[in-house]
Amino acid sequence: MSLPPGASHVRPIGGGDINEAFHLILADGREAFVKTRADAFPGEYAAEAAGLRWLAEPGALRTPGVLEVAEGYLALEWIAPGRLNAAGAEELGRGLAATHAASSPHFGAPRREIARSDGREHNGPDEDEFADDRTIAGGAREDGGGIARFGSLQLANEPTADWPSFYAERRLRPLAQIARERAALSAAGIGAIEQVCERLDDLVGPAEPPARLHGDLWSGNVMADVHGHPWLIDPSAYGGHREVDLAMLRLFGMPPGRVFAAYQELTPLADGWEERVELYQLLPLLVHALLFGGSYCAAAERIARRYAR
Repeated sequence: MSLPPGASHVRPIGGGDINEAFHLILADGREAFVKTRADAFPGEYAAEAAGLRWLAEPGALRTPGVLEVAEGYLALEWIAPGRLNAAGAEELGRGLAATHAASSPHFGAPRREIARSDGREHNGPDEDEFADDRTIAGGAREDGGGIARFGSLQLANEPTADWPSFYAERRLRPLAQIARERAALSAAGIGAIEQVCERLDDLVGPAEPPARLHGDLWSGNVMADVHGHPWLIDPSAYGGHREVDLAMLRLFGMPPGRVFAAYQELTPLADGWEERVELYQLLPLLVHALLFGGSYCAAAERIARRYAR
C-alpha cells in the first residue's frame, strides 16, 4: 500500500474488490479519494488518470479531477456521494451520447494529445501510458500499444482497421484463449465464441466511426454527487462501438430513469440494436466468468451459442 507523502486524516472507505481506498487530506490541503494496491501494474494508475481526462475532454460528463498520480496510488478529487436523480439520469444519457460522439482516432487505444486540468499537454491513454512488462492477451507489442485492464485481466488495445476485427481479435478471442487455458468454459462454449468471431461482420450492424468509450461502464462506475449529477469513474477507455458501453450499463444494476431514452433522443442507435445487446454483453460476461466463475460461465456460453448460429 502506498499513500501520497504528507497525507493526513486518512480514513479507509469502500473502494471495490481490487484496490484499497481512502478518504484523506493531501499535503497541500486538498480533500482526496485515493486508491492504492501493493501489486498494481506498472503504469496502471497513470493510464486510469489519462482515461478520466480523455472522457472529460468533450465537457459532456463529469469525471473526478486527477490530483496526484504515482506508481503505487492515484489521488482524485473528492466527490461527496449522493443519489442519481431524474435530472441526473437524463444528464447521463445525453452526456454519454455526446461523449461517444466526440469519437476516437482508432478502434483501440487513442493516440492524441489532450489538455490536462493544469493546462499542460498530456498524452491521452496511448501506448506509452498503457505499456506494461507483463504478458498481455490479444496482441500487444512488448513496447506497449495499449492495454485494457479488467480486474486482473489484461487485453491488448492495439488498433485494428475495423470494429469487427477489434471485437474479435482484441476482446473475444483473447478471452476465449484464457478460458481455454484455465478450463473456465466448456470446449463447446469456446467453440461457440470462435464461431461468433467468424460471424461478426454480419452481426455488428452498420459500420460506425469509433466512439469514445468508458470501456467498463457498469452502474457501479457511475457515481452521483450530493446534487444528483452523474460522474464517470474507473474507466478502461478506448475507441470502440458505442453499443458496448450501453449494453454493459444494462447488464449490472441498470440506472433508473430516462438514461437510454435521453441517449436515443440525441444520437439514435442504428436499427437492430436490440438484437445486439447480448452480443456486446458477451464481453463483460466473459470477463466475469474468468474472474468469478459460477453462473457467469453459463451465461457467457448461452449468449455465445445464440450468436454462433
